[in-house]
Amino acid sequence: MPRKQQYSIGELSQLCNVSKKALRFYDKIGLISSLRHDYNNYRMYTHDELLLVPVLKYYKQMGFKLDEMRRFISGRHGNVYGALRTAFEQKLDELRKAQIELKRCEESVRDWQDLIREAELVIADGVREVAVKYVESAQLLFQEQPFDGDIKSAIINLDFMNYVEKTSNAITGPVYIHFSSIRDRMAGNPQTIRIMQQVLEPCGGGGRVDFGGCMMASCYHIGPHESIHETYEKFIGWIHRHGYAMDDDCYERYVSDYWTTSNADFHVTELLVKVSRNPQ
Repeated sequence: MPRKQQYSIGELSQLCNVSKKALRFYDKIGLISSLRHDYNNYRMYTHDELLLVPVLKYYKQMGFKLDEMRRFISGRHGNVYGALRTAFEQKLDELRKAQIELKRCEESVRDWQDLIREAELVIADGVREVAVKYVESAQLLFQEQPFDGDIKSAIINLDFMNYVEKTSNAITGPVYIHFSSIRDRMAGNPQTIRIMQQVLEPCGGGGRVDFGGCMMASCYHIGPHESIHETYEKFIGWIHRHGYAMDDDCYERYVSDYWTTSNADFHVTELLVKVSRNPQ
């Protein structure tokens, strides 16, 4: 590219692939200053100003803000390299934190996408059969609470949300509720429950409880929670008929619920209870 003494704003825009609007703004804040001719007031730029654009683009690529770029380019610090080193160290720390936050967002979105896909398949195939399966062990964040039958408030749980925030943690995946009595759950009686969910910060605060790591009977309930006792009756009947002993407590895993849609016809809940073979 032949070197010129001066470039118009149009030429600079075309050569550097920067909009005229951006160049006018850079001029306004003193980042890339233009020369003005008295007779026409047109913006003109020197070759040195043209060469500032690639520098700014590179700083922008690294995530620096315009006021930070202006300080770097001015070189007015007493210790230029010391100031740059400090700024770059701060930027690296900022980027590390942003990377952690982005990873948390990605994991949360992926987990929710998996639940949506699971709910779609369960509803499409009408999966209501009881099965016995090995449930992988996991440590879940939990909080014990009294339960008065209001399942919506138990799933979208303000007390648990505040608890998670106080522990400086973040949660992902489905909500689990551990009911201390499967019979009271079926009858809608008050009882103590545990709200449980996977954490995104394994080293964060809050109480943990072991879940899974055993054989469990599983059955999906499709539709409103008001009719879930019917699925429980089928569930318990199947367990007894097939020669299994079951615990008195149970778990509900909310695949799709009020977090996903207010249309209860599309709610999918997995019922889980620990089982073992009855001795012959």
